Amino acid sequence: MRRPRVLVLSGGTLFRSFFDPPRERRLGRGFAWTRIADRRVTKHLRRLLADADALVTTWDSPRFGEELLSLSPRLRLVAHCGGEVKARFARPLFERLVIANAPGPMAHLVAELAVTFLLMAARRVDAYREALRRPSNRVYERLHLEGAGAETLRGRTVGLLGFGRIGQETARLLRPFGTRLLVHDPYVAAATVRGKGGTPATLARLLRESEFLVLAAGLTDATRGLLDRAALRLLPDGATVVNVARGGIVDLEALTAEVRSGRLRCALDVTDPLEPLPLHHRLRRMRGAILTPHVGAAAVEVRRAMADIVLDGLERFFRGDRVRTRVTPRMLERMT
Repeated sequence: MRRPRVLVLSGGTLFRSFFDPPRERRLGRGFAWTRIADRRVTKHLRRLLADADALVTTWDSPRFGEELLSLSPRLRLVAHCGGEVKARFARPLFERLVIANAPGPMAHLVAELAVTFLLMAARRVDAYREALRRPSNRVYERLHLEGAGAETLRGRTVGLLGFGRIGQETARLLRPFGTRLLVHDPYVAAATVRGKGGTPATLARLLRESEFLVLAAGLTDATRGLLDRAALRLLPDGATVVNVARGGIVDLEALTAEVRSGRLRCALDVTDPLEPLPLHHRLRRMRGAILTPHVGAAAVEVRRAMADIVLDGLERFFRGDRVRTRVTPRMLERMT
């Protein structure tokens, strides 16, 4: 009996970060698979696509338009090692093929980073770190005489923009800290927000009252540039913007100007459209800015868990079962 032919679109190093030897062996047991590293549709890739029953894609794979259907007439399934599929495949492909993703394993790690940023901001770790790098011990004297400010999350207002997997996991992790949690997400029922410890809020209220604002929404037409200069000005003086979602939600230059002025602080894991952030960008050394290099869900353990979901999807599909993580056309408007 002919085994399904799976074409894996990934370079070797990236592939191995997802598929360690046991997972590679599992792939080989069920499928006749080939890997190709091409990042664009080359003649070689076209030849391989012609015989593929399924694709396994990564973030280094080519992006495909509707022509994929003619390039790969046998193709029935695309399994993506990651969450973002909306921008990688033309919308008609979601109607003609089963396209599945694997975002679940990322949520806890990304939420954990968001809470790390919140604790660092609340406890002013970056400011004390900077003070102790100077040839002075004045910070000790000031704290001895005056004490610190309200350096805690307890009783403080944290705003969550977006209440999907990452937003809800962030809310769960924050529960022991006694924060007041405001949530804005037009796609999530108010009862769901309240059931998970949050208070539903309009965007304007979220911005006006959040001492710490966590961006956890997808990048869609509705959220692109949502935090522009005018929106940022609604935040209280001294507020911290935490972005573990997508850089395109916030106007980076407007945020940079607010942080430079000292009115706002920020903690950013994403900075697109400037990602990687240019070497001489002001935010890299700016007081009040904490930056990490898109590390939220970069752990190899997360990638291996994604590979498990991809393998499960392949196996279920070719034995005639439902693929649990299929992305339907209706889901696209809410996704990055």
